[in-house]
Amino acid sequence: MKRRNFLKVSGIFPFVAQSLAAAQLVNDNSTSAPNDLPPAKDFFYKPADAWAADFIPLFAEGKFQLFYLLDWRDAKKHGEGTPWYRISTTDFVNFEEHGEMIPRGTKEEQDLYVFTGSAIKAKDKYHIFYTGNNGYMNDKRKPTQAVMHAVSDDLQHWTKIPSDTFYAPTDKYEKNDWRDPFVFFNEETKEYNMLLAARFNKGIPRRRGLTALCSSKDLVTWKMEEPFYTPNEFFTHECPDLFKMGDWWYLVFSEFTDLVATRYRMSRSIKGPWITPEHDTFDGHAFYAAKTASNGKDRFIFGWNPTRSENKDSGNWQWGGNLVVHQVVQQPNGELAVRVPVTVSKAFNKPLLQQLKTIEGVSLGVQKQVEIKAHGKFNAVMGGVLPDTCKLSTSVIFTENTKDFGCMLRCSDDLESAYYIRLEPWKNRIVFDMWPRTTNEVSQMVELERSLKLMPGKPVTMQIFIDGNKGVVYVNDLVAMNFRAYNLKEGKWAFFVSQGNATFGDIELSTL
Repeated sequence: MKRRNFLKVSGIFPFVAQSLAAAQLVNDNSTSAPNDLPPAKDFFYKPADAWAADFIPLFAEGKFQLFYLLDWRDAKKHGEGTPWYRISTTDFVNFEEHGEMIPRGTKEEQDLYVFTGSAIKAKDKYHIFYTGNNGYMNDKRKPTQAVMHAVSDDLQHWTKIPSDTFYAPTDKYEKNDWRDPFVFFNEETKEYNMLLAARFNKGIPRRRGLTALCSSKDLVTWKMEEPFYTPNEFFTHECPDLFKMGDWWYLVFSEFTDLVATRYRMSRSIKGPWITPEHDTFDGHAFYAAKTASNGKDRFIFGWNPTRSENKDSGNWQWGGNLVVHQVVQQPNGELAVRVPVTVSKAFNKPLLQQLKTIEGVSLGVQKQVEIKAHGKFNAVMGGVLPDTCKLSTSVIFTENTKDFGCMLRCSDDLESAYYIRLEPWKNRIVFDMWPRTTNEVSQMVELERSLKLMPGKPVTMQIFIDGNKGVVYVNDLVAMNFRAYNLKEGKWAFFVSQGNATFGDIELSTL
């Protein structure tokens, strides 16, 4: 994936496959030792004193091995460029840090920025195919992006192979959009395939994105094939991923043309045609560049929740943030849904008992269930102070004609200011809102909304995970929505209803 806020892509360059000797990894541009980072403290993982983007998952050695792009956001202190680091985990709660895996190159080398790719075990070795990105190559009239290769015997020590570097072909594709290689073994053709984020060099500029396809017998020489997926819809298809679950194949990619989101397509055959499901995203704006991996039993999708500039709710979304993992669940019709991994939910195992009060201040005591009547008005029930890191869960049943209901986070004592996780039956969606709002143009934070069928009398389960200024809500073990919350640092929590009636049951607030 490219960093859209400062890298520009355009142009064409011929396919190149050079024959150079393998070179041991060096890092002349780095000022830090491979294991220089202090331990991370966030529940949703990020490296200490830095940020993470584009997690590249591989299940190996009995663990999920998560390579990722590390960004210090401090070129003056750490130098320019992005290396790959690695963590491993079995539960998405506890992480072992393994340090730097693929160091960035110099300004004179193709991989100043070691951008997204994939990891695979094949031919008795581990292989990483990654994007070498260097904007300074424009000055030399060379491509800014190329596919590059590194190998390892033990996941820890990697050797770059410059001779395996190759570029976009000029007859079809733009030279500076050739990235995010995803490599897998195709059982049907008995060869290795590589999917790439590419762009045609002709057509409507904002709709030239495609998923390109290459094939190889030896993981060294790659042959261009006909494009894998060309819908003529998006600027680009970043971070492609492909897997089979049951009878269905799934193609995953991230795009920023219409929405900033990770999408998927489905097909009965690896050759297509690719169907767009009714709900084709895994999350909202605050979950990007997501890729999947399976432990042989369950499949999970690994994305990142981006930060906002100036640590403000009105700040621009930034590149990089914290890891968030969803479990991928296949529905009876083949469509995909997500839910919280069991290990993440179980980590919050210390329940807190809190007194509930009405908005008039009347104490309701400690209750697991409360009914809120709000016919023709707004009404709420307030709990205590919301811990900085916690899980808040409930199951809600609402009556017909209820306008909306949900949860308020970090609300003031008078309920004037708060973040809202609002479920709207009349629009069949869930949104993240706040008051005071950062803009009056929309009634929720832009692109922080998820479609969800809401039926009167049918229970709606909510699990909300808060970790400082970030969080994610899961509804009905089907839908997830990440969010960021900076402006309101602390406050209480509450359940609310507008113009209707809802009963909140199984109420539980817990911490780690």
